[in-house]
Amino acid sequence: MSDHRYSSHLSFEAAQLIVGLSRRQQVVVLDLADQIARHPSQIGDYQTSDANGRVIENLLLEGYLFTYWIDHGSREVRITEILSV
Repeated sequence: MSDHRYSSHLSFEAAQLIVGLSRRQQVVVLDLADQIARHPSQIGDYQTSDANGRVIENLLLEGYLFTYWIDHGSREVRITEILSV
């Protein structure tokens, strides 16, 4: 199910990875983040939980591992980490 009312929100750490990429790769990674936000109910490749008990999704897309959780109250996908794998 697609819900276009969600937006992606990057943590400082996730933004740091993007800043270090080439302009072309920045566009790719930001598009992938928006793709996740367009489908917030998508289940990741594996789940973990944080200290607050939130379900944390981990999704591998095009060589990048996105770690995020869904904030349904603010309708945001909170991307906490992006790793190049």
